[in-house]
Order: sequence, then structure tokens, then C-alpha cells
Amino acid sequence: MTTSRREFLGAGLTAGAAVALLGRPGAVLGDNRRPEPATKSGRAPHPMSILILGGTHLLGPHLVAYALNRGHTVTTFTRGRSKPTVNQDLFAHVEQLVGNRDGDLEALKGRTWDAVIDNSGYRVQWATDSAELLRDAVDLYLYTSSIGVYYPYTRDVLLETDVLNAEIPTTELTEIQQMEYGYAVMKTLSEAEVVRIIGEDRTILSRPTYMVGPGDRTERFTYWPVRIPRGGEVLVPGKDDLVQFIDARDVAGFMVRLIEERNVGAFNVAGPASPMGMNAFVHGVHAAFSNPVTWVPIPDYEFLEEHGIIEMTPWVVPTGDNYGTARASIERAVESGLTFTPLAKTVHDTHEWWYSGVVSEERMTRMVSGEDSIMAREADIIAAWRARG
Repeated sequence: MTTSRREFLGAGLTAGAAVALLGRPGAVLGDNRRPEPATKSGRAPHPMSILILGGTHLLGPHLVAYALNRGHTVTTFTRGRSKPTVNQDLFAHVEQLVGNRDGDLEALKGRTWDAVIDNSGYRVQWATDSAELLRDAVDLYLYTSSIGVYYPYTRDVLLETDVLNAEIPTTELTEIQQMEYGYAVMKTLSEAEVVRIIGEDRTILSRPTYMVGPGDRTERFTYWPVRIPRGGEVLVPGKDDLVQFIDARDVAGFMVRLIEERNVGAFNVAGPASPMGMNAFVHGVHAAFSNPVTWVPIPDYEFLEEHGIIEMTPWVVPTGDNYGTARASIERAVESGLTFTPLAKTVHDTHEWWYSGVVSEERMTRMVSGEDSIMAREADIIAAWRARG
């Protein structure tokens, strides 16, 4: 997902006319007639000017790299407060505008681009304001949404044509459910606003699952490239449950190619290419290293929850509202050219990035021995599991 649902603070979840679209925001938009697709590598046949709203976090620097390598010109719009931890040198070739999605879009006025990638849409009002401002300033509007729009994940397969939830239930919810619903409804209404303002024939909706790889600012997937090389007994949660994740570089390339090919509509952006269980995942991670490990499967969901383990991304306990978290259909994206970096390469590159000097000592320490670190509690959890016989 574009930002951790756990970190999301819902606000401004009203969108006026957007509600009228909610019977079909997940539908395939437009007639999808487009020119022959460009090659997946090398220069694009027609260089374009691309505006990226938010360009320094995980996905942004990879979008910048892919777009520049394809021969496009790139402009970013950020608050100017943070620096990328990957592809830093490429930003010397990027026009960098400074402003704030929350009320200061002045730097965008009076300009035109071929396409905009809205990569920092964390409020419905932000989507409304930028779409209104850019409606006549861009040809295509790509909104970076999330698989989170499908919450609660109670279906066997998540399809782009599913009707999305537009309201937070009024029933009693847990704190986690409130955050999950808040994030889902925010993304749903934001999508609908962009479609309403820009039009179906000029809108692309990208819905990534957990994005991973170099530059990851969370301690979720990064756990595995740090933990596995340490060897020893490794806790493997669940019953070989399905998992989904996607290298942010694959997302970036796919999104830029969608723009190049004028391929409008909604796309689930998830990997791997074939269904994968948690056992195959940990073996895939281990393929990037050579140290000995001993796997310790713990298939008891209640036991895991008792010990505070409800997710070890990409694994999420597949019960209740999270049953279908890893069941997003990727058929449409694959048909439209989505490609996949091998897991071992993603892990290797993430490991190299983590120890390259760009990650703070505080963050590295927190991963291994922090108060909430699973790594720090792992041995005790395994011992407790064995004590249960």
C-alpha cells in the first residue's frame, strides 16, 4: 500500500458528488483503446512531461528513475522537507516545486504537463483540490490508490470491478478496524473524486498492495532482509497462508508505461506472478543469502495473536476482515504489462540499501532490539510455543 494503513489518520472523509460514483469506482474506466504498448526497457517512443505529487518516499524516487531513463521530463511537487534515500543523484535532473497539498498549490498554477501522478493522496480534499486545479493542465491523471480500498477483505478474490465501501460502519469497531475503514474510505472517495473531475477516459487508478524494496520507510517487509541473514531459529507465522507484495520498482515502471500507452482504468498492482504461500516466501528470502537457518512454523493464530503477532508483512493473519488480504486479482495488470522482480533480488537490494549508510542507527537498533521488535522477542515466543507441546 502507498502508506501504512496502521499509520493513517482519517480526516476529511466527505466528497460531495463523489458518492454518486461509488457504484462503479472499481469498474474498468473508459474503453481502453490505446496504441501498441511501448517496450518495457529503453527509451519511450514519445517523451512526455510528467508531474509527480510527492516524490521522495518509497515509490517516488523509483518513478523518477524510471521516467528519466525512458526519456521523460519530470517535475516533483513536495513540501521540501525530506530527502530520498535512493536515486538521490537523479534529482539533480528534476524540476522540484515546493508547496503543500494542504492548501498551498500555488507553484502548480499556470503550468501544463502531459500527465500527473498523484502519489501523496492522504486526504479526500487533497485529491479534489489537485484534480480541480489540474483538470485542464494535464492530459492524464494517475491516482496512486491502494488494495486497501477493498477492506474488509472478506472475498475469495479482489477484483477491480468490485463495488467499494464508501462509508465507515456505525457499529462498534476496534481501533484497528477504525483505521482500516478510515484508510479504505479515504482512498475510495479520493478515487471517485478524481474520476468525477478528470473523467473516466483520462484517469488511471493504480492500486498497489504492500510495496517493498530499497527506500522502504517502514519496518514491515524490511524485517526479513535483516532477520534472515542473522540465521538461527526463524519464526514463520501461519499455515502457509497466501502472501502478496510488490517491488516498488515494478510499480513505478508499470505506472509510467500505463501513461505512455494511455491505458486508463483501475489496476490491482500486486505480486508475485504466481500464488505464493508463506513457506515459499521465506525460502525465497533465504535464497538471497547463504547462512544456515532453522524454520520454526507456528500455525496457531490464537497463539500468535496472544503474543502480539497479527502481521509480519507480507503475512497477515487471514481471519475475519483480513481473510482476503492477499487475494487481489492481478490478471488485468499482467495483461497490461506488469512485470515482477525476483524475490531474491528484491531482498538482496533491500539488504544492501539497509546497510548502505542511509538508514539511521536508531532505526536499525529499533528493528533488532526495540520495545515492539518481533526480532527481540522471537526466541521467547518460540520457547513459549514449544512449552505448549
